[in-house]
Amino acid sequence: MDGRDEFRDFLTSRRARITPDQAGLPAFGGSHRRVPGLRREEVALLAGVSVEYYTRLERGNARGVSESVLDNLARALQLDDAERAHLFDLARAASAASAGGLPARRSAKQQVRPIVQRILDGMEGIPAHVRNGRFESLAVNRMGRALLAPVYEGRQLPVSFARFVFLDPRAEEFYGDWERTANDMVAALRSEAGRNPYDKALTDLIGELSTRSEFFRTRWAAHNVRFHNTGVKLFHHPVVGELRLAYESLELTDGTGLAMSVYSAEPGTPSEEKMALLASWAATVERERDQERDQARERERDQDQADPRSAV
Repeated sequence: MDGRDEFRDFLTSRRARITPDQAGLPAFGGSHRRVPGLRREEVALLAGVSVEYYTRLERGNARGVSESVLDNLARALQLDDAERAHLFDLARAASAASAGGLPARRSAKQQVRPIVQRILDGMEGIPAHVRNGRFESLAVNRMGRALLAPVYEGRQLPVSFARFVFLDPRAEEFYGDWERTANDMVAALRSEAGRNPYDKALTDLIGELSTRSEFFRTRWAAHNVRFHNTGVKLFHHPVVGELRLAYESLELTDGTGLAMSVYSAEPGTPSEEKMALLASWAATVERERDQERDQARERERDQDQADPRSAV
């Protein structure tokens, strides 16, 4: 992704959504205005910069742009916190691109520290997993695997939630509010792309999803961004039925860019009762898995003992 193009397109998309009335400006031209939203000169006026300078910015040339100008643009375009952070990220990427840019780089393999896995495993009764900015789950506890069973089923870690949401036909049934979930994920991936524009794995993921999912492709073109830190999700679980759970994404403070997503039911609700059933089911599944593993080991041991070639 070219940082200059991304910066240009984001400014253009934010300018197009604001009317002069929303910005507190007289709507000269009335219904005969040729552009949706604000004109460039109107944004320049609101941001306190010259039309020529704003035009240069909207053409993707952010080299040398100051934080004060970006702050003024954020206010003029009425950006929320996620959009403001994205504007600053894109400005840095566009500035680097204007100066020669950096090649896309392969991401270093991300690993979850043992203490984080122990914390996950100690959260009995609470579904949780650790993911990166590409929505790849790198570690999960028993309840997390049980709650999100369709996502993890038949897959080895890391597991891509983005591929499941947009490419797996089971996703629309599993997520009771699939469209909102999908919109939020596109917007969160947009934010991640602004923070890490040279992440080759992220670029490859976006290319794959854009090619294979029309829903993703059209939402991606809208340039919407948001933080994906808290909210409520509705699940249609294949075993216990409908679950309405609050979630929090807690960023790990070790500089890895990973976050722990935790789910919880409101006390006294049907979802809390179903979570107890889910915990019982998860324990049963784990016992059966352990028994199958032990039996497989016993068969291997018996085969080794019966094979005379195994004797030394």
